[in-house]
Amino acid sequence: MARISADELLARLEKGKPIPAILLLGEEPYLRDSCRTLLIERYVPEAARLWAVSRYSADRGEMQAALEQAQTMAMLSPLQVVFLEEAEAMESLGEKNRDEAVKLLTAYLENPAPFTVLVIEATQLDQRMKWGKLLIEKALVVECGLGENLNERQAAAVALARAMAKEQGVEFQRGAAEDLAEFVAADLMRLKTEIDKLATYAAGRKQIRREDVGALVVSAQTTTVWELADMLASRQGKKALEFLDRLLREGEEPLQMLGAITWMYRKLIEASEVRGVTNGWQAARALGMRPEQAELALQSARKIPKARLLGGLGALQRADDRLKSGREDARAVMEFLVTELTGEATMAAQG
Repeated sequence: MARISADELLARLEKGKPIPAILLLGEEPYLRDSCRTLLIERYVPEAARLWAVSRYSADRGEMQAALEQAQTMAMLSPLQVVFLEEAEAMESLGEKNRDEAVKLLTAYLENPAPFTVLVIEATQLDQRMKWGKLLIEKALVVECGLGENLNERQAAAVALARAMAKEQGVEFQRGAAEDLAEFVAADLMRLKTEIDKLATYAAGRKQIRREDVGALVVSAQTTTVWELADMLASRQGKKALEFLDRLLREGEEPLQMLGAITWMYRKLIEASEVRGVTNGWQAARALGMRPEQAELALQSARKIPKARLLGGLGALQRADDRLKSGREDARAVMEFLVTELTGEATMAAQG
């Protein structure tokens, strides 16, 4: 069946009859949650949602129960929505059980209940296997991810940030949405939380400025980020690794740390291009940062050649790809990144 983006789902639902089977495919919780809400609001009256919305998990072995519910009419509503989450868990079953699951789902999809919208969710599927191939072919696939490419994810997050802000009655100053998307590492759930906070802060003037992002969002990790910047600038590899170990033990998320470091590197590149600035207040206007942050950016930028900064962005992109793949140990990826950024590998890679 067709593939559409999460943004296109509403238009598709308005075209005609309920869709028998929908596959929400992708790793982005915010997009999946938005699709769930849209489907429930579209098909089930609010008063009937206690009876006409049900959730099952393939990881808990509830696939058959979900299909049985799909064939049972719900109370007080002409339509029901049945969610089957974690569908990728079926791929780890033994071959016999997996084939039985494919058989059951195939039988249902050949004669779906007219009063049910079956919504299957998976972060990713192996389309070479029968289970994944069946879902891709027989369900409407709604892409709930931002893609694998860092630049594409950032661009999508920026577009969504602007749309979220518009819903709140505010808009972003030029560059502010980009700063926010980079700092939260295109994590849309966190993006929404930060925009809610920023919109309240900026409500009087109806505009979220770059300095607002710096003050309200970046301030929580400013000390951490610029402490690390100084270690990277002076190539203190051992100290930087010990610092990383402490942050991980304290519960910092590798992906958010990576987003903060990427944001820092872009600010360092901006700072390296600033001319005629002698203090933090002047730098703050040029960089859209608070004065103390801007001063630290200028100091660190003077210690790291621009070619090394650009090479560092390449290393950050590779680390982002490796973390998002989910196939490697996150700690190992971050340790290798710090080694790259403090060693000669970054210069060699960009040269």
